[in-house]
Amino acid sequence: MRVEFYRHNITGEDIDNVVKVLNSIFLTNGPVTTKFEEKFSGYTGLAHTVAVSSGTAALHLAMLALGIGPGDEVITTPMTFIATATSILHAGAEPVFVDVEHDTGLLDVSKVEASITARTKAIVPVHLYGTMVDMVKLRDIADRYGLKVIEDCAHCLEGMRDGIRPGQLGDAACYSFYATKNLTCGEGGAVATNNEDVAKKIRVLRLHGMSKDAASRYSGYYEHWDMLALGWKYNMDDIHAALLIKQLDRIDEYWQRRESISRTYDETFSSLPEIKVPYVKGKSARHLYTIWVKPEVRDEVLRKLQDRGVGVAVNYRAIHNLTYFRESFGFVPGDFPIADTIGRSTISLPLYPKLRDIEIDYVIESVQASI
Repeated sequence: MRVEFYRHNITGEDIDNVVKVLNSIFLTNGPVTTKFEEKFSGYTGLAHTVAVSSGTAALHLAMLALGIGPGDEVITTPMTFIATATSILHAGAEPVFVDVEHDTGLLDVSKVEASITARTKAIVPVHLYGTMVDMVKLRDIADRYGLKVIEDCAHCLEGMRDGIRPGQLGDAACYSFYATKNLTCGEGGAVATNNEDVAKKIRVLRLHGMSKDAASRYSGYYEHWDMLALGWKYNMDDIHAALLIKQLDRIDEYWQRRESISRTYDETFSSLPEIKVPYVKGKSARHLYTIWVKPEVRDEVLRKLQDRGVGVAVNYRAIHNLTYFRESFGFVPGDFPIADTIGRSTISLPLYPKLRDIEIDYVIESVQASI
């Protein structure tokens, strides 16, 4: 049997929406993108959404809109995708890593305060695998030191912890609509915020720094536009937005299926001594289902699973061990020992709504036969 690591949930209705755009006037950022932004704000409960070309673009622009730049330090986690750290670098600032919790892989909030310096400008928590960082405690630290909080919500559209949803306690929440995400258009992202000024700045920065986008230039008499800032070509287009709009109507149904699959996995894997399952605090968005095995056997287990036709991934190797960061910042293995161990232990298994029961059983059987 072959079980793909991921299969998307795009339907005929989503494709029909794209065809409508292709038969319309606007292909770029236009009325469909605006409609998606409004609908996304309705789902997240955050006042403003600015759709962009990727989750990385979202993080980068959030940094700039919140005034982060050269000479600043931004605290984040080494247990995440590289874009979390590279977006800090793109803004001209320096990432400062703090180790993670041993049972969740999340940023260890209890260690954040010790890493704050006079140069610290912001904190970027990552809601890893779909489980939220303790935002209540993190917001308290940020407020005491006058720091901004930019939430990396690439894994966590549907999550909740302590009655708090992603973005509610942060200055900006950054989402990804990459091919494997819970909500996907292949490539895309968004910044959501309750701060109107931040949203306005990002709208300008996402499109070259121009005062008007294509849609606003199209309606009525021609009006000259101006360049207000040095911006980027980071806008979302109506084609990608058309893929997303109806998926939002199904997002909670999809979550329920992923939650059910995750609980089925839990029933088996939590009782196997060779496997550790990350602890879930609150409601996880269930973006990834990850198991941790002994580092010395991890790569062998990966190969055995692939030999059995099971798609796998590693989310993630700790950032500080990657070549660029070692050579640029002098990191060595062991600098962040918990993240280091998790990065050498991690295996991500198939988790998506189209996963059939027979495939779930086969994944479980294959893991049991491979450890």
